[in-house]
Amino acid sequence: MARIEEILKERILVLDGAMGTMLQRYKFQEEDFRGERFKDWEHPLQGNNDLLSLTQPEAIAEVHRKYFAAGADIAETNTFSGTTIAMADYFMEDLVYELNYESARIARKVADEFTAKEPHKPRFVAGSIGPTNKTASMSPDVNDPGFRAVSFDELRIAYKQQAEALIDGGSDLLLVETIFDTLNAKAALFAIEEVKEERGIDIPIMVSGTITDASGRTLSGQTAEAFLISISHIPILTVGFNCALGASQLVPHLEVLANKTDFGVSAHPNAGLPNAFGEYDETPEQMAAQIKEYVEKGLINIVGGCCGTTPEHITAIADLVKEYDPRELTVVS
Repeated sequence: MARIEEILKERILVLDGAMGTMLQRYKFQEEDFRGERFKDWEHPLQGNNDLLSLTQPEAIAEVHRKYFAAGADIAETNTFSGTTIAMADYFMEDLVYELNYESARIARKVADEFTAKEPHKPRFVAGSIGPTNKTASMSPDVNDPGFRAVSFDELRIAYKQQAEALIDGGSDLLLVETIFDTLNAKAALFAIEEVKEERGIDIPIMVSGTITDASGRTLSGQTAEAFLISISHIPILTVGFNCALGASQLVPHLEVLANKTDFGVSAHPNAGLPNAFGEYDETPEQMAAQIKEYVEKGLINIVGGCCGTTPEHITAIADLVKEYDPRELTVVS
């Protein structure tokens, strides 16, 4: 199979859309999350989407199939909260390796199905590594600004376990995403480098931050350029932004990245901003019309969707970008 680094030079690759948005369509209840295996678990499990890889694996596979059929080149594993730190909310820290391994295995199986049918369009699996629900840079307690809920080393250990399981399950690349605190991301990247060194492997890494408001900064206060500088010492495939904002609001931040890095640039924005009910109203046509600015300006190498996006959004994006050349790369080997 062609290496993703080579394909990136030839065309814009399409990432999938939102896993959570698709899972909401199933209207899973507490007993669906529990399945037979966890029916006697002492704590509520509804909302633990990562667990569905164990209790509703066919639903997860079906979501991947829908995105690949819609034109996605890359599927993200169902592991956004797959660390011991995030799984502590459900008292499921001991299941973290299995959750990540099985999620990667499900995505790998579906990706291979599509690659076998369309060898000219190989499908890839991105091991999704979310930000955790704790921040290493800021205090969660306004009365104690020096307090930290998590340390760099705790994050490093948790991310290392996740990365190992995602690789073992068959991920082609790792996606450190929705970064609101670059120190968390640096712990993830440090852990991945450790795994690469220990195993003597080289796995491509995508890094995707999130700009949280109109100030153009991450939650921990960095501008797009500062974020880029903070992670540029690591050899990565792409750097980009996802979530928080709609496609049009991301343009100036993507321009900063595109003008200041030799890495590839990625974007997977939300389907606009949420309405009063927390739902996303932007149609596939509206979203594709905004993403057209990315490709006309030559800003991106990988594009997909985050919150609120569906296979219909991905189809509209895939149909658009195939008419455009990717942003020129200088360092991808």
